[in-house]
Amino acid sequence: MDKIVIKGGKRLEGSIPIAGAKNAALPLMCAGILTDEVLTLENLPLLADIDTMQNLLVQHGVELTMRHAGGNGRRTRTFALSTPDLASSLAPYDLVRKMRASVLVLGPLVARFGVARVSLPGGCAIGARPIDLHLKGLEALGAEIELDKGYVQASAPNGLRGGDVVFPFVSVGATENLLMAAVLARGETRLINAAREPEVVDLANCLNAMGAHIEGAGTDVITIKGVEGLHGAVHPVIADRIETGTYAMAAAATRGSVELQGAELDALPSVIDHLMRAGVEVEATDGGVKVSADRIVGVDVMTEPFPGFPTDLQAQMMALLATAEGASMVTETIFENRFMHVPELTRLGANINLHGRSAMVRGTQDLTGAAVMATDLRASVSLVVAALAAQGQTEVNRVYHLDRGYERLEEKLAACGADIERISG
Repeated sequence: MDKIVIKGGKRLEGSIPIAGAKNAALPLMCAGILTDEVLTLENLPLLADIDTMQNLLVQHGVELTMRHAGGNGRRTRTFALSTPDLASSLAPYDLVRKMRASVLVLGPLVARFGVARVSLPGGCAIGARPIDLHLKGLEALGAEIELDKGYVQASAPNGLRGGDVVFPFVSVGATENLLMAAVLARGETRLINAAREPEVVDLANCLNAMGAHIEGAGTDVITIKGVEGLHGAVHPVIADRIETGTYAMAAAATRGSVELQGAELDALPSVIDHLMRAGVEVEATDGGVKVSADRIVGVDVMTEPFPGFPTDLQAQMMALLATAEGASMVTETIFENRFMHVPELTRLGANINLHGRSAMVRGTQDLTGAAVMATDLRASVSLVVAALAAQGQTEVNRVYHLDRGYERLEEKLAACGADIERISG
């Protein structure tokens, strides 16, 4: 099994190209089910999760061609997708268990073909993530839902119909699934208490380019007027705000200076605010965002739905704050088990005490290398951030988690002066 070895204590200096957003690309790929014409998606990242979704879509009958592109240090993929007919309505457990975002085929399949059989995702390392809101939303649009031997059987033989869907709490995945389902439903649908994340806006923009009628994306009420069919379009995937935040925190943890090429400040309002209050200098450049730091002080952080501080950057922020002057309180409100990185950070010398859903982080200048174990995607990269700031050598094990969400991580960091390498095992 591969591991990453880092000899820390070196400032990151240079530039890092930001990839297309994984969390935007996955629902956009599912949108290809909604039309028999060609949907061309540009700027897709080179990630394991993209490959998993590709395999799932192909077995549903999506015709997909791919080409690679590059330039200015970037490597991207372009997918051309079309779904002339349905080969299979089944999303099997062997694929869905690898990636929870696989449930995003549910809405498009029912909307276009009137039937779907999708495996329940099962457990998740960072906590319970049920799909009840997805299913209740589809029922509100007229779908019939049955649970059978670990699978969701959904049908709408006469098509979906518009209606009001009220989410009791904000869910990005449910918002995306219902958004894709509603574009082909008869009449008007309102998604109330909808997620406002940039990835949801990107999906709505793509669907509108395909002929959908969607208003209000980016607010908590999205209105969709159903259409009979969608056509093809060309759509570039937005830059990955989580990758942007991760490398910004890595630069700050090493007291370095890095330009994040292609990054957008508007995608991370709360993160930028917290970083600046911690002492990080952040400024827009012609090509993206420049981040630099000489001194970090403690700040309190609480995760919230967008535009609040994203849960997907909580672990990385904690790694940064472990190097700060003073104490910080980090509170996680989204997932109940998202502190599994804490024991591993303490192996590197971090001073962190857990109190329920909050962690007291007392900063130190004495992080030291050690062998650590990755437990999930964001936890694993937080260990990389801490290792870059630590003195001595760190071995990060089980790095297959990293490959799900960070393309060419070692290459990008090494280009900015990090002593980092992957060792195949």
